[in-house]
Amino acid sequence: MSSRVLVVDDEPQLADLIARHLTREGYVAMTALDGIEALTLAASERFELAVVDVNMPGMTGFELSRRLKQSGDPIGVLLLSARDAVEDRVHGLDSGADDYLVKPFEFVELFARLRALSRREGHARLRIEAGDLELNVDRGALTVDGRDHTLSRREFDLLRVLAQNAGQTVERGELLAQVWGSGHFQSNIVDQYVRYLRRKLVDAGSVSQIATVRGVGFRLVVDEESENRSCSPD
Repeated sequence: MSSRVLVVDDEPQLADLIARHLTREGYVAMTALDGIEALTLAASERFELAVVDVNMPGMTGFELSRRLKQSGDPIGVLLLSARDAVEDRVHGLDSGADDYLVKPFEFVELFARLRALSRREGHARLRIEAGDLELNVDRGALTVDGRDHTLSRREFDLLRVLAQNAGQTVERGELLAQVWGSGHFQSNIVDQYVRYLRRKLVDAGSVSQIATVRGVGFRLVVDEESENRSCSPD
């Protein structure tokens, strides 16, 4: 299966040029012209790789790299920049990026670096286990007792965040930011998807529960004995 690449550059012609070359090389490429558009795309689509320009108005490539890495999905980030100073490369790598390529560049080198990132990301942890739940990040699938169960993309991402923080309360605002890409959505959308997930966990025969921490958020309870009075399953 072809790797999906998110190309982010505020110059439309350059973004399209990179995307066309990636497509010819066998990748599936999508473009975004700024950080907000990139995060919105990343919240609704799965990308294995991202090629991100550093110098963009508003959200810089450094900040976008950090936020893409915080999303939870394994993604290899390659920064592009005309800045070739050591401190700029160090800043880029410290922001969470996996590689840094100085402009101007040859596409053959870009492709080589992306292949290296693909191999590195392939060794990343693609399974999350919490209690009797196993989430396969690569396939977007939930497995309970050896059987796969279908989840929508939003349901899977919501359960993934809760599973990564099993036993801990995750605030509604954090769930909105990580799953929907913005804290500006109405918070009741989280409650709606939690209800969907609860039904699916019951249908799957899981003993894990999503508990409501009133006025705060939700937490995944994988040990029924760990439930306490501050939480309720409603």
